[in-house]
Amino acid sequence: MVADRSDRQVSDLQETPAVPGQDPGGDDRLGLFIAGGTLIVLGWGLALGLNLALHLLAPGAGWVVGPSRISTHLGTFAYATAAFGTITGAVGVAMLIVARQYPRGPVVVPGVSY
Repeated sequence: MVADRSDRQVSDLQETPAVPGQDPGGDDRLGLFIAGGTLIVLGWGLALGLNLALHLLAPGAGWVVGPSRISTHLGTFAYATAAFGTITGAVGVAMLIVARQYPRGPVVVPGVSY
């Protein structure tokens, strides 16, 4: 015998999101400015500038830092770090350029009523 399944109730799923939407009309550029500036500082400041400065300031015998030695010679790791820093800084500059193209809006903190 085949059971008739027409008497089952169908659950009505609500079409509401699990997380409430954010306040509209905020300044989308703030995140891009912060992220771009952080990438520039980390890329050009630390990975490129600090890396090359440590190699320039190293004495003839070099410095031993953990398992590695920093000497006046730029090795593969120093070149890779410099290349990574250059690319990271360039991405940061690109983010700042994109941020300048967005329209300016008010600074809106999510969850705060205005």
